[in-house]
Amino acid sequence: MIEVKVETVQASWVSPHRVLVLKELDTERYLPIWIGGFEADAISMRLLGQEPPRPLTHDLLVNLMETLNAGLAYIYISSLTNNTFYARLVLQKNDKEIEMDSRTSDAVAIAVRCSVPIYVHEDVMQEAGVEPELSLLEEEGVGFGHDHVDQTKDLGAFRDFLNTLNMEDMDLDS
Repeated sequence: MIEVKVETVQASWVSPHRVLVLKELDTERYLPIWIGGFEADAISMRLLGQEPPRPLTHDLLVNLMETLNAGLAYIYISSLTNNTFYARLVLQKNDKEIEMDSRTSDAVAIAVRCSVPIYVHEDVMQEAGVEPELSLLEEEGVGFGHDHVDQTKDLGAFRDFLNTLNMEDMDLDS
């Protein structure tokens, strides 16, 4: 499994959906995943340190896990089938690991709330991961080293790449 972090959540110019961009920790390889607006907002809110006045669904799930003395160990994006990403939550209860199926966007929203690692299966990263051309990144002076969502940062060439993704070829992770 390959560890990734949330690099950014971006709005699409061609659809109402958002793009969640995960970045492999040790390389300049990215995994763009189309997600819905509510899920994008849930991820962004948490990464930006914004607290809702009442728990959102993802907060409720985290509270439920805590009440049941179960912790989230990590999440992983386990497969990609017919342009749909599949994810698993890995819970720890006593000495037992419990795996649960999840939509990828929900798994990431919960992971950022619990500050746990996010992993991607090597086959998924091989199939859907992208590496922007280094020369384009250098020309734009783009740095991807931030640890939180920055929706105002100019991502230059990489944003141009994201805007060219064809929504008709991609399903949401639901």
